[in-house]
Amino acid sequence: MELMSSIDHYENFPVASWLCPARLRPAVLALYQFARTADDMADEGFEPAHHRLDALGEYRADLQNCLKQANTQSIRWPTVFGPLQQAVQQYQLPAQPLFDLLDAFEQDVVYTSVGQGYRNRAELLDYCRRSANPVGRLMLHLYGVNDATSLAQSDAICTALQLINLWQDRAEDLRRGRNYLPEGHTLPNELRFARELMMQGAPLVHGVKGRAGWELRAVVQGGLRMLDKLDARGDAQDHTQLARPTLNKTDFIRIFWRCIRM
Repeated sequence: MELMSSIDHYENFPVASWLCPARLRPAVLALYQFARTADDMADEGFEPAHHRLDALGEYRADLQNCLKQANTQSIRWPTVFGPLQQAVQQYQLPAQPLFDLLDAFEQDVVYTSVGQGYRNRAELLDYCRRSANPVGRLMLHLYGVNDATSLAQSDAICTALQLINLWQDRAEDLRRGRNYLPEGHTLPNELRFARELMMQGAPLVHGVKGRAGWELRAVVQGGLRMLDKLDARGDAQDHTQLARPTLNKTDFIRIFWRCIRM
């Protein structure tokens, strides 16, 4: 849960953060590599959709073998699934969030290939449930936090972060044939909804102890600051021309002070 690269491309994993306890870094890095590799498989390069889906299918099979404690040297991505297998065994990580992530990557490939969008917010939230919420749930598991209230707050934060990422990258997504804005909805309304979700999840920062709690503060406040910047653009008619906002030094100072005051 780290604010890096303006909350983008699975960089909310604290793989390089001094706030992440050293004992957890190998497991966090293993989870990051798993998600990042699958994300690149779905998004990067110029392979046609059916090739991407085939590759993700093989990746899913390797995950299944990994969870069955098969010899990872016999699978296609041993550098990914070797460390992941160790993390799963050491921390008894739940399997469903890992499969949920793959479901979301496959959905992105399919939707992009046929130009399909989201008919309503419920459909988009179901996508976020699989594309973003698993990250928070896996991280909470590593920190030994598993009560229902904390999980719900984590889901709210992760969904908000996913939505922020979608709206800040809306121009690029549209150019790539992806439209995440639900039919009949406006961007200002969706920004307000993302802010509401972030505020619903914000109390979690007091339930996660130690350095992880401070890192979570930075994630929440960074997301809220990015929403400030997105709100300031107003309701542009041509979303393909929206510039991707960035966080500067002044923003990070503001985020730091807001973290202290939470």
